[in-house]
Amino acid sequence: MPAADVTLPVSVGEAKALFADLSSESVLILAVSGGPDSMALLALAARWRASLKRGPELIAVTIDHRMRPESAKEANAVKRHARDAGVKHRTLRWNGPKPKTGLQDAARAARYRLLSAEAAKAGARLVLTAHTLDDQAETVLIRLARGSGLSGLAAMARESDMFGTRIVRPLLDLPKARLVATLGQLGVVYADDPSNRDPRFTRARMRMLMPGLAEEGLTAARLALLARRIRRAETALQAAVGQAADHLAWSPAADGLRIEFGAGEFRQLPEEIALRLLGRAIAQVGDEGPVELGKLERLFAELGEQAGSAPIRRTLAGAVLTLTARRLVIERAPPRRGSGGRISALTTRKTRKSEGPPRRLG
Repeated sequence: MPAADVTLPVSVGEAKALFADLSSESVLILAVSGGPDSMALLALAARWRASLKRGPELIAVTIDHRMRPESAKEANAVKRHARDAGVKHRTLRWNGPKPKTGLQDAARAARYRLLSAEAAKAGARLVLTAHTLDDQAETVLIRLARGSGLSGLAAMARESDMFGTRIVRPLLDLPKARLVATLGQLGVVYADDPSNRDPRFTRARMRMLMPGLAEEGLTAARLALLARRIRRAETALQAAVGQAADHLAWSPAADGLRIEFGAGEFRQLPEEIALRLLGRAIAQVGDEGPVELGKLERLFAELGEQAGSAPIRRTLAGAVLTLTARRLVIERAPPRRGSGGRISALTTRKTRKSEGPPRRLG
């Protein structure tokens, strides 16, 4: 979008396009905190819904985290505005003690759990959030600082799954300034959450960096463009990993806990494809979820260094990897000795014959 348009209000036609693919839903949950982004989501969604002869029921949900004295008042303000817009409203509260560390992450998890529960109660498949292009840019910076791989740098997708609910971000390509301009045009007031500027929080610190980065050409729009391009590459890489899995893996094992690759064929794969294939196999066979990228890279490098030498065995994320000259086998790790858990580190170079047929990696 041209820079001259960055503060133009969102037009009626644009709003229709933002929500057009949602018109067949029976119910939509709108996550509305009372800040400018979510109030714009409420206003634009209500205006779009009013333009339809038939369309989904809208339910605005405000999560009162009970972390600021103003939160209850802000929730009531959202309720009044939703009523004026012809939208149902619910206020849900995050009760109980709050953690002393990781507060924002805990609040985010609580928020999505409550939204997911309300969606299930209302019979809604989708929850709409008000993430903007600025949020996307901040997410790219945060993940870059944390050393994320391509998957992380792809940042937020328009749609994703969380707590069993589909999250939709219809405003993801719009800069925050346009949403503020839209609220000004409509005469809608909004709350100001001071935590958005609190330097104790990572996102707030990244937000403070944005003006200086923009002066060097690293604008929010360019960071968001980077995320879109990486996501496009990510989709292609995932397809290539699936093709490699189909080519290299054998039929399923009876217990579903073993995958086997031909070692020579595995080594011939491009490094990124082989790395991802290995990570997918470990996550599928192990019982500890996705593998941390740094640990996976170190394991992959060690497998490469040991190629052609004596067989090796390693454990990672609840899986045991055995590499010989002919095969790479990934199996569920055995229980830990004496504790009912798992042996924490298998470093023996001796191999054993695995029982049962290997599992296909899909």
